[in-house]
Amino acid sequence: MGQYRTVLLIQTIYYFITALWALVHIRSFMEVTGPKTDVWLVKTVAVLLLAISISFITSFFLRKINIPVITLAITCCLVLLFIDCYYVWNGTISEIYLLDALAEVFLLILWVIVVAKHNKRK
Repeated sequence: MGQYRTVLLIQTIYYFITALWALVHIRSFMEVTGPKTDVWLVKTVAVLLLAISISFITSFFLRKINIPVITLAITCCLVLLFIDCYYVWNGTISEIYLLDALAEVFLLILWVIVVAKHNKRK
């Protein structure tokens, strides 16, 4: 359970900080990530990431990391990775989002390692 909690905490911190940044200081967020035409959409995604990170931190502190939590964590990585790559490659968003894609790949690899180790022990 310790490795699950570690990976979940890393993902929680990353999502929480990026979400909070977009909500608290959108101007600096856009200075780094590029101009946006739909600020409401950025803030909507930020609020969703904040909600996800709050549910993750709740699971972390309650020590209740179960299949639905792991599934949400992994699917968030996959979906955000796809969104980052797709919209960078079609020119909609800045290439800086490839750094987020890299972070999502890192998190995804951590989850695969932890789940594989757990399943190997069974």
